Amino acid sequence: MAIIGYARVSTKEQNLDLQINALVKAGCTKIYSEKASSTKERKELTAALSYLREGDIFIVWKLDRLARSLKELVLLVSSFGDRGIEFRSISDNIDTTSSLGKCQLGIFASMAQYERDIIRERTMAGLEAAKLKGKRGGRPKGITEEGRRKAKLAKKLYEDKTISIDDICRSVRIGRATLYRYLKQQGVELRK
Repeated sequence: MAIIGYARVSTKEQNLDLQINALVKAGCTKIYSEKASSTKERKELTAALSYLREGDIFIVWKLDRLARSLKELVLLVSSFGDRGIEFRSISDNIDTTSSLGKCQLGIFASMAQYERDIIRERTMAGLEAAKLKGKRGGRPKGITEEGRRKAKLAKKLYEDKTISIDDICRSVRIGRATLYRYLKQQGVELRK
C-alpha cells in the first residue's frame, strides 16, 4: 500500500509548499505536483493516476486541487473506488475509508447530477422561449454580404463559357455545390 499525494497551484507565482507540507504530514511517500496547469493537460495528475494501484491511498490538500468541476471530481473519485483506491482530502475532511466519507461522495454525485439536470432544464426553457418569440437556433438562413459578392463573381465567370467549373471554384474559393447553389439562386441556367 502506497500513500500518494497530489498538489497543484493555478499560477507560477503561487507556492506549493503549504500543500506539500500537509501531504507529507498526512503520510504521503510520493508526491506529484505541478504549477499553472491548464484544464486539458495536467501531466503530473495523469502520472499520479497511472501510478496508483489497488489498496493505495490518494491524498489531495483540497478538492479544488484535484478537479475543476463537481462532475470531474465525481468521475475521478468514482474511478478510485472502482480501482480499489481510497481517497482523502485534507482540508475538506473527506476520507473514503470511512462510511461518512463515502456518504459525502454520494452527496457530491447527486449534486453533480442535479447540476447537469438544472443546466439541461434551463437550456430547454431558453430554446422554448426563443421558439415562442419566433426565433430559431442554428446558423441564419440566407446569404452573407461576402456570399453575395462571391455569387455575383461566380455568375459573371460562369457566363463566360470559356472558364471551366474547376477554375471558377478555385478563383472564387468555393466548392462545386456552393457554385451551383449560387447559380440556382440567381436563376442561371446550368450548362449541359
